[in-house]
Amino acid sequence: MANIGVIGAGSWGTALALLLYKNRHRVQVWSYKEEEARELAKTREHRSKLPGVRLPGDMEFTWDMKEAAEGKDVLVMAVPSTAVRVTARQMKPFVKKGQIIVDVAKGIEESTLLTLSKQIEEELPEADVAVLSGPSHAEEVARELPTSVVIGAGTKETAEYLQGLFMNEFFRVYISPDMLGVELGGSLKNVIALAAGIADGLGYGDNAKAALITRGIHEISRLGVKMGGAVESFTGLTGVGDLIVTCASVHSRNRKAGYLIGQGMSMQEAMDEVKMVVEGVYSTKAAVKLGKKYGIDMPIVEQVNAVLFEGKDAAEAVGDLMMRQGKPEHTAKPWN
Repeated sequence: MANIGVIGAGSWGTALALLLYKNRHRVQVWSYKEEEARELAKTREHRSKLPGVRLPGDMEFTWDMKEAAEGKDVLVMAVPSTAVRVTARQMKPFVKKGQIIVDVAKGIEESTLLTLSKQIEEELPEADVAVLSGPSHAEEVARELPTSVVIGAGTKETAEYLQGLFMNEFFRVYISPDMLGVELGGSLKNVIALAAGIADGLGYGDNAKAALITRGIHEISRLGVKMGGAVESFTGLTGVGDLIVTCASVHSRNRKAGYLIGQGMSMQEAMDEVKMVVEGVYSTKAAVKLGKKYGIDMPIVEQVNAVLFEGKDAAEAVGDLMMRQGKPEHTAKPWN
């Protein structure tokens, strides 16, 4: 049995805490809001994020970072991507040398273009940082529906240890040394999911969504490989798999925000309506910058950025994508 601190009491942090508890580990969940921690401890239900999911009577909740982080075998970083760096700083006094920290959020820091694991490593250089990603909506994991994910880590030893902690009969865990590829796939697919949602909001059909998913993974994989990721990561669970579920699922906050934008809402109105962090909004500017930095053409990402931050009409953005100059789908096979 491991002693695990889950840093973040949102839907994903709570679902993973429940999973780890069912795997017979001791679990303590930290919330940055005292009232939320008290409410969870009292009601044994996350009514706003996971209604109807019962939390065990001996699962612990706290708003004290020292209590949550100090002396733990593993810390699961489950805060929104925009809060990862500041939360890591808050954890620093309580993190021991070699401390295993698993980041389960998805995002890229706009100012530095760093993945979340690299941000944690900057703030906590003594830690052993790993990542968990894949097509895994909290609502389904909390209800024990079959799910497969990937853990990326710096060493096989750490990856296999974490695989053993998380894996069970409904939560299958693969491992990978390609932390960068795992993180890029998980982060950039949120931008494409916004595009898919916008297309749905505009009333376009399945053909349009299929095209966005297919060409979206093309953009993601070209950039990811150029940055040093493995192409297999982008054709696997944390690439194609996560992209499909985020573009299509009713649970996807990115798709929902995009849908509302396609229906005529502004970016801020859509985010307010979703009532949860829409990670793709925060990754879009970073994705545009990465594309320019590495010389990769990313037309879908650029049009999403124009709609979100430059006031471009969503229908016009789709029209511009459709009317780009004709080109080959790929160059893998030459003409005869």
